[in-house]
Amino acid sequence: MSTSSPVLDYSKQRRWLLLLPTLIVVGLILVTAFVLRGSTQIAAAKGIVQGLGEPLPISSSAHLIVTPWLFNWHDAFLQSQMFDVALHMGTLVALAGFFWRDWLGLLLHAHQPRSEQGRLFWMLVVASIPGAIFGFLLDSYAEGVFEQAYLLIAATLAVMGLLLFVADHYAPTALDVRDVSWRTAILIGMSQALALIPGVSRSGATMTMGRALKLKREAAARFSFLMALPITAGAGVLKLRHLDPSQMNSAFWLGIGLSTLVGALAIAFLLRYVRTRSFLPFVIYRVVFAALIVLVYLVRS
Repeated sequence: MSTSSPVLDYSKQRRWLLLLPTLIVVGLILVTAFVLRGSTQIAAAKGIVQGLGEPLPISSSAHLIVTPWLFNWHDAFLQSQMFDVALHMGTLVALAGFFWRDWLGLLLHAHQPRSEQGRLFWMLVVASIPGAIFGFLLDSYAEGVFEQAYLLIAATLAVMGLLLFVADHYAPTALDVRDVSWRTAILIGMSQALALIPGVSRSGATMTMGRALKLKREAAARFSFLMALPITAGAGVLKLRHLDPSQMNSAFWLGIGLSTLVGALAIAFLLRYVRTRSFLPFVIYRVVFAALIVLVYLVRS
């Protein structure tokens, strides 16, 4: 009588853990494409692309701008930056759900900067400063410049994808999150500021810089996710105080709910995926999506 190897069983379990989020997201995309209509379809689609684009290194801002353009959708509020920021609150909830224990430990040890968690807390503070400064000063300017700059978005998608490939493929894999230095924190923080340009990707830029500075893939992803909480929360407080309560209808909450659900699935997927695999599939996706944008732009011109 034969028995299955525990190693093989564990390997199958890991494959299912990677496959299940993909199947759920594909199901949500099919429902959005073939069942929903009107404002609910736009809100759902943007919620899904935000949930995928924020944790994965593929640029949520690029997808939030390009997706309605590709499908010729027109809805003033659902295509506004206000709604996009609200969708970021959905992925913020997903991040908080995954990393609240980490942040609780960091906050409790903030007064002990020489401890491992206390030191990491202050590294995250330092890393958050450049993005906060540039976001406060240039956010409105960036919104006007890049709102319909589809070819520029395509270029940044492709270029940043290639930079991610180079950093991921050639940089040594040596350091963990606890090894982040002041220099590393500052450089990753400066790379986060580039996310004001759609197509760069906040997670993509920070993971690229993390890999270039010798962080392991999982460490680069984890540090990027931990950084995302304060900067996203700050942007939400700054922008959403002007939100009109009458705009918070069912489509609004559907979009946020899907960005939370899909964001949680994407975080879980990526943290498992990068333990044993490279960022190459995301690089390929960025280049292919950039080519699609250019092709559609040329056809419509």
